[in-house]
Amino acid sequence: MPEIKSYIDENGDARELDEYFFKHAKRGRPPMPSEQRKQRVNIMLDPDIIARLKEGGKGWQTRLNATLREALGL
Repeated sequence: MPEIKSYIDENGDARELDEYFFKHAKRGRPPMPSEQRKQRVNIMLDPDIIARLKEGGKGWQTRLNATLREALGL
């Protein structure tokens, strides 16, 4: 196996991608360690709570997570 090299040069520019890169490339991000991954849960919330969160548009679940973090002092 050839030596692993960076595809970013000393100026921060991307080098030309070669056959080795495309042969071994994987899509997406590397998996996070299991202790850092978010966990799926089911929770029942009042309709007015959900409506208020969704008023801010996309990202309401992230905002809910941040609100819970703050309330729990984490």
